[in-house]
Amino acid sequence: MTTAELSIAFFLQLFVIVAAARLVGWIGKRFLGQPQVVGEMIAGVVLGPSLFGLLAPDLQAAIFPKDTKGVLYVGAQLGVGLYMFLVGLGFDREHFRANAKSAGAVSVSGMAAPFLLAIILTPWLMGFPGLFSPKLTTFQATLFLGACISITAFPMLARIIHERGLSKSPLGSLALSAGAIDDAGAWTVLAIVLAMFGDGAGVAVKAIVGAAVFAIVLIGFGPRLFKRLGDAVERDGMVSQGNLAVVLMLFLLAAFAMDWVGMHAVFGGFILGAVMPRGVLARDLRAKLEPITVVLLLPMFFTFSGLNTQLNFVTDPGLLLVALAILAASIIAKGVACWAAARLTGQDNPTAMAIGALMNARGLMELIIINIGLQRGLIGVELFSMLALMAVVTTLMASPIFELVYGRKARQRGELGALKETDDEQENVREARANM
Repeated sequence: MTTAELSIAFFLQLFVIVAAARLVGWIGKRFLGQPQVVGEMIAGVVLGPSLFGLLAPDLQAAIFPKDTKGVLYVGAQLGVGLYMFLVGLGFDREHFRANAKSAGAVSVSGMAAPFLLAIILTPWLMGFPGLFSPKLTTFQATLFLGACISITAFPMLARIIHERGLSKSPLGSLALSAGAIDDAGAWTVLAIVLAMFGDGAGVAVKAIVGAAVFAIVLIGFGPRLFKRLGDAVERDGMVSQGNLAVVLMLFLLAAFAMDWVGMHAVFGGFILGAVMPRGVLARDLRAKLEPITVVLLLPMFFTFSGLNTQLNFVTDPGLLLVALAILAASIIAKGVACWAAARLTGQDNPTAMAIGALMNARGLMELIIINIGLQRGLIGVELFSMLALMAVVTTLMASPIFELVYGRKARQRGELGALKETDDEQENVREARANM
């Protein structure tokens, strides 16, 4: 395709993507009680070969020609990276410190149990031709499957917590902290698999050491480095265009650094957002960046993943059994293990069940990791589609289960807390008057 043809196709794609994301997202939110972002993820699958390509293959191929996938991929990475930067801006560091013990236990359990089940499942899956690359050893396949089962829908988890007003709650911080640790571990394992698959040990060393240095430098020195920026914005009372340009350049450097070392832009975005000064800077950045990121850029990532998802394996009883086994193993290994860890570290049962439900969702991060696996030839289209289906189902489960076990109780506690705060304020006023 010529440059002009690519431009025409790209704008038409964006129109279709945004329209589908808003429509399916609205349906999911209005009739199924799902967050908007979950509907947008499903919209990506709908636009792929599983539905749109099945019902109208010529039209689907005309709107999403293969030559435009590269452009769509770049926009998708920008969208998911910026979204994770916004997630980092809302991350409560104090709650993380207070819940570090529980977060560590939940994240370790959320990784250990999936890898144990991957050890059991992988030899059986290796008996199905085409699921894994013939060049992949059983050990390498086990590591990759374990990473896929153990990963958490970090952006989805953040969106669910944000939409329910729990971003600054202990539960929200605990779930986000555990999810961040889990996903960092899963990406480390993926780097090791890629190194063993033929990229060389240097790839794994570069990814692990590079990510560790990046995190240590930003967490250790970032708050002090960015304090002047935060103070300047506080004095102005708003984020100017110049300040916005500085922040965007910092984000692009962070995303580049994480991509370059072999991790992913999402980690650069999240860590940078987490160390940014709070107050006017964080509030204005969210107000300026969130609309375009959520409405336009993030749906591009869902669609790019959906274009690689083919659910035609459901017509094959053998492959359908494999898909169901992977789904069941993923739910048991992740959700139940995280619930148990939260209970053992002192969380009450509703909170522990809520954490298990949130950590069980795979969403965006699963789609990212299996896209890399497919592009690098680690897995075939059939296994990619099974894992994509698992990502959709576990993410769909998260919100209703969370609402069932925690939502109403959380609102009641919030109302009681608000009443108590009002009573305390009134009591303080009465004491002040009495002392006058």
